[in-house]
Amino acid sequence: MKLSLFERGRVEVHKQGLSQIKAVTGDYMLQQTMLRVKDPARSLDFYTRILGMMLLQKIDFPSMRFTFYSLGYEDKADIPADVKERTAWTFSRRATLELTHNWGTECDADLSYHNGNNERRGFGHIGIAVPDVYAACKLFEEQGSVSAVAGRRKGLAFVQDPDGYWIEILSPNNMFSLMSS
Repeated sequence: MKLSLFERGRVEVHKQGLSQIKAVTGDYMLQQTMLRVKDPARSLDFYTRILGMMLLQKIDFPSMRFTFYSLGYEDKADIPADVKERTAWTFSRRATLELTHNWGTECDADLSYHNGNNERRGFGHIGIAVPDVYAACKLFEEQGSVSAVAGRRKGLAFVQDPDGYWIEILSPNNMFSLMSS
């Protein structure tokens, strides 16, 4: 395909722009996804006991009446004891999950958060990579009252957390065959 002089110029400007952006953004990373939770005790139990995440840090914001809990798949031995070091360490982890609890929501029987999958869809789900989807789902079901739902494609599953957010369970080694079937 032959590009016109104008199109070649646009492509070259685009390439230059990308290299300039990369020079600035080279150290950027996806650090966290935040989900609002109604009852932190139930949510923390689900994400730590069922999904095996580690609570990396809890930070209270009394003046704004909320707490956030940072979770991820890290080795407990690596978590610094010093609060200042722990905060910097926590925010340097890749792809953590931040659960935000607005104080008092656990007492409001009528409160529920929009999970993004009901009408007026938006947010879809978070994904957890596991070596074996079937073994992980069996473990989840043994650990508590969590039922895995098969995805549209064989080898994928979904579970819901206490607030109704969907979590996709996937195996990285099987994704290519799932996408090409």
